[in-house]
Amino acid sequence: MSFASIHERAVARKGGIAELNALLPRLAKPDELMDLGDDRYLAEITRCVFRAGFVWRVIDNKWPGFEAAFDGFVPLYWQQVPPEVLENLAGDERIVRNLQKIRTVPENARMIVQAAEEYGSFGIMLTQWPSEDQAGLLLWLKRHGARLGGNTAQYFLRMVGWDGFILSQDVIAVLRLEGLMDATPGTKKALLQAQAAFNQWHRETGLPYSHLSRIASCSIER
Repeated sequence: MSFASIHERAVARKGGIAELNALLPRLAKPDELMDLGDDRYLAEITRCVFRAGFVWRVIDNKWPGFEAAFDGFVPLYWQQVPPEVLENLAGDERIVRNLQKIRTVPENARMIVQAAEEYGSFGIMLTQWPSEDQAGLLLWLKRHGARLGGNTAQYFLRMVGWDGFILSQDVIAVLRLEGLMDATPGTKKALLQAQAAFNQWHRETGLPYSHLSRIASCSIER
C-alpha cells in the first residue's frame, strides 16, 4: 500500500491538511546543525537520557537547574571529570539525583569529543550522516554513547532538528499494519526494516523522514 493512503488517514483523523501540517516537526538547516555548539549537543543528549522512563515535564521544569549544576555541559571538561564531582551531583537538589544517569554525561561527552576530533564538530558529523542511514547513526550512538538505545537517541535527533523517524508505538503499529515490519521492536532487524520502509516512503513522496514519521503516527487509532 502506498504512503498516500496513510497520509489520507492522518488528514481525516486530524481534521484536515492544515491541522496535520501544523503538527509536523521543524527541520534544522545544515548550517544550524553545524553552528550548534558541542556543549548544546551534550545538553540535549543529557536531557533525553533523563527524560527516558520519567515524566518529561519534571525534567524540563528543572532544566535551568541542570544547566547550572553541569556548568554549561562543556564536553572537554565532562569527558574527564573527577568521580567525586559526579558523586556530589547525586546529592544536588537542582537536578534529578539519579547517579546512573549522571554517569552517562562523561561517556557521552567522550563520544562528542571523539566525533569532533574526526569531523570537526558533532554537528558536522550529523550533517554528513544521511537520513537514509539513520539506522547506522542510531547504532553508532548506541555503541559509542551511554543509554542511547531504545528511542532515546531518536528523540535527541528530533529535538535538535535532524531529519529522522521515531519508532513510537503508533509508528510501529503502522509499519506492522502495512506489512513492513515483522521483527521484534527494539532489535537491529526491526530497525533495519523500519529504515527500509522509510526509505521507500521517502522515494515515493519526497517528504522529510521526520514528517513521514509524524504523519504515520497520526494515521492510526489504537
